[in-house]
Amino acid sequence: MTTAPHEVAHYFDTARRLAGRVAANADLTDQERQLPPDLVGEIADEGFFRLLMPRSLNGAELDHPEFLKILEIFAAVDGSVGWCLNQNNVFATNCVRMPEQTAQRIWKERRAVVTNGPPTASARATPVAGGYRLRGKWNFSSGSPHATWLAALTPVALPGMPVDAPLDRDSARVLLIPKENARILDLWQVNGLRGTGSFSFAVDDLFVPSDYTYDPNGESREPGAIYVIPRTLLFAAGFSTVALGVARASLDYVISLSASKVPGRTKTLLRDQATTQRLIGESEAVWRSAKAFLRESANRVWEGACKNHALTTDERIQLRLASTFGIRSAAQVVDTAYGLCASSAIFASNPIQRKFQDIHVITQHIQGSFAHYETAGQHYLGLEPEGVF
Repeated sequence: MTTAPHEVAHYFDTARRLAGRVAANADLTDQERQLPPDLVGEIADEGFFRLLMPRSLNGAELDHPEFLKILEIFAAVDGSVGWCLNQNNVFATNCVRMPEQTAQRIWKERRAVVTNGPPTASARATPVAGGYRLRGKWNFSSGSPHATWLAALTPVALPGMPVDAPLDRDSARVLLIPKENARILDLWQVNGLRGTGSFSFAVDDLFVPSDYTYDPNGESREPGAIYVIPRTLLFAAGFSTVALGVARASLDYVISLSASKVPGRTKTLLRDQATTQRLIGESEAVWRSAKAFLRESANRVWEGACKNHALTTDERIQLRLASTFGIRSAAQVVDTAYGLCASSAIFASNPIQRKFQDIHVITQHIQGSFAHYETAGQHYLGLEPEGVF
């Protein structure tokens, strides 16, 4: 089902209004390492954590290409907010794979948000009567401060296995727990994307009923095209969009600055120098090319999901490649803008400093890994591609 034009227009108008609030709170978001409660409440009340959820759960179920355009609006003013919106919205698509009654219970609260993070080696779920005993630690749970539930992807221990025996990640289930039932660990001592509040959480010996667990690779109850697209590609395209939003803001900043800045030991405005002109022209080409490739690839995947309710390997590989290229190209653009700002770029008072830190956190995420280029290369060379796509 395609979202009606008037509904799409409503979300775009609201996104632009909210983006003004996000921009006004950017410093506070960074300082507090979380989205300010009043701001995140407004974002939730407007339905911006339910943009990809089905209408049966009061979600917008937006077409994915429209979601990416909305994401870019937020990312251009604050990378941390853009990151949380992608992380929390994409994970929320799992609502169609968990028991329906469980999804209804969790999302009956308008401000419900489920955050997740990869498990450490300590994570294990042991089957018991009626559910599982859960223990372990999970990291990088973006949006932890405003989340209401935690999703723990956990390998399941088979009966009779030694307590410390290594577990098979392929056997993992997701166990859903109210945030108050876990210990939030503040390990998010970073310089980039600070506002994401990507804290860790841990539990020692918690019982989780079977109804609050599910197979992350299970079939969707809903027919929507968005649920056909692998979540790893939804994450990838979204985070690449966030990276390109950060890059656009960086480029716009240095273009504006160049009209007034006279670099040290010169008498010429930055914009009048040949080096600046060349670098700005090249950066525009890099940014526009990466964005066009990402949009083309995301649109192709969306068309395949809508028409065929399935994706080809070529469609998936292309989006994987475009997402990685978008992240890497965005970093190139930000680095150029940072360099043009010269010594003033190193100060926290310069907006480019935060953009520089944010983009280099994004490049360290698995979605920006150079290994994805190898996967694409294998495919285009006629080999069996290895990797996650």
